[in-house]
Amino acid sequence: MPKNYILAVDAGTGSVRAVLFDLDGNQIGCVQKEWDHKEDPRYPGSMDFDWTYNWELTSGCIRGVLGETGISAEEIAAISTTCMREGIVLYDKDGKEIWACANVDARSEDEVGQLIEAYPGLEKELYLESGQSYALDALPRLLWVKNKMPEIYEKTASLGMFNDWLIYRMTGVLAIEPSNGSTTGLFDLQSRSWDPEIAKRCGLRTDIFPEVKECGSFAGNVTEKCHNETGLAVGTPVIVGGGDCQLGCIGVGVVDPNQAAVFGGSFWQYEYNTKDGKTDNDCRVRVNCHAVPGVWQYEALAFKPGLVMRWFRDGFCQAEKELAAASGKDTYDIMNEKAKDIPAGCYGMMCTFSDVMNFIHWKHAAPTFTNFEMDPVKFSKYTFYRAILENTALVTKGHLDLVKEATGNQPEEIIFAGGASKSPLWCQILSDVLGLPVKVPKVKEATALGAAILAGYGAGIYTDISEAAARLVQWDTTYQPNLENHKIYCEMYEAWRKVYKAQLDLVNENLTKSMWSAPGL
Repeated sequence: MPKNYILAVDAGTGSVRAVLFDLDGNQIGCVQKEWDHKEDPRYPGSMDFDWTYNWELTSGCIRGVLGETGISAEEIAAISTTCMREGIVLYDKDGKEIWACANVDARSEDEVGQLIEAYPGLEKELYLESGQSYALDALPRLLWVKNKMPEIYEKTASLGMFNDWLIYRMTGVLAIEPSNGSTTGLFDLQSRSWDPEIAKRCGLRTDIFPEVKECGSFAGNVTEKCHNETGLAVGTPVIVGGGDCQLGCIGVGVVDPNQAAVFGGSFWQYEYNTKDGKTDNDCRVRVNCHAVPGVWQYEALAFKPGLVMRWFRDGFCQAEKELAAASGKDTYDIMNEKAKDIPAGCYGMMCTFSDVMNFIHWKHAAPTFTNFEMDPVKFSKYTFYRAILENTALVTKGHLDLVKEATGNQPEEIIFAGGASKSPLWCQILSDVLGLPVKVPKVKEATALGAAILAGYGAGIYTDISEAAARLVQWDTTYQPNLENHKIYCEMYEAWRKVYKAQLDLVNENLTKSMWSAPGL
């Protein structure tokens, strides 16, 4: 039977999905199931991962996409996986899951404090080797297990991530890969592999690290057990995938050094590809292994732009929501239509939500709008709405500048994907603020497409990851910067950085409440 399809399994923060593609990168079917990660009431900030129930959901998605498309499992040439990053799974000596937490689990406040007090300066030393800080990596979480659940810690034989867990469930082979593994803080960036000395310096065990397999390499074959649970054909090759942002970059063609992408969703990620794993001397920005072998990524995160938009829409735009419901339009489209007539710079009004990233001391100001007047013509809710759009673009400019300072380079254009890229106004504002062309791809499931490209590469269908991405990614629109607006935004950016610092000072003086701060600060 001809094998004309590739399956991607994507374990996101809010849902799991099975997405089927043909060999030309066209999406044939997608079945998605929402999941959530419960907080253990004993441990505030915890985010447990239920591996038994969540595998049942995953199996249901796979059976569902086969059933809905009518495609035989024998027609699938290869499978790969992707997932939210930072989530970890611990296994015992028999390969059974014994503990797992999802990506933004924040129960380890005490452990971060313990590390900072016991080893001043260690976080910076480890960052320079691993590209990670205590804010997101696995070190404090493993210390938490050691301190709070010693019986689990003693039984732990292996550590893995969620995309590796999916492959383990399909093949019985447990291995980790560099793009997600590097986010643990336990990897040496240059070698793209474990560095047990990092664990040793933090008082952690050094005997729990499984084999590392490079992204796009062969992992194993679908087992009889997996066949019975999912309907996949026994023997189907499963290829090592990677973390969601890295595979999202592959899915939009950002695969070579000096290319960059912005993914605009609940959080915004700026991803910049480099040809080496050199870190930032000032520890301001995260550095990860790309899922493309021999490529690394600087990553800068903007906190909550999509959530801020949702808050503003639901809190202040009831009339637009009603009009959208009556007309069949999207509420944001109505708001964009009104806000596009507000001049660049919003008459000098600014807001502070997410700050430019400072990875080793990551704290945000209290949400604030400032420098507006009591003029309802100029300063309507659409001015405030546009200010939010501009604010996120200014944060992205900060990230572009930060990475340029660290690497000496910046991209010639930006690929913009995710929910925010559906807004023509936001796309144009981003182009104007950055002074760069902004290209928007057509792809709806960029991360899953990236997994499909890796699966096809690992199975020998595509001979080169970069060539396959260039051939399969299709483009929607390119936005060119308005240079007059760019000049306005460059001046505004300098003022905004000073305003943000003043607002952050208020947080540090305990006069206002930070929107978010890293554990231990």
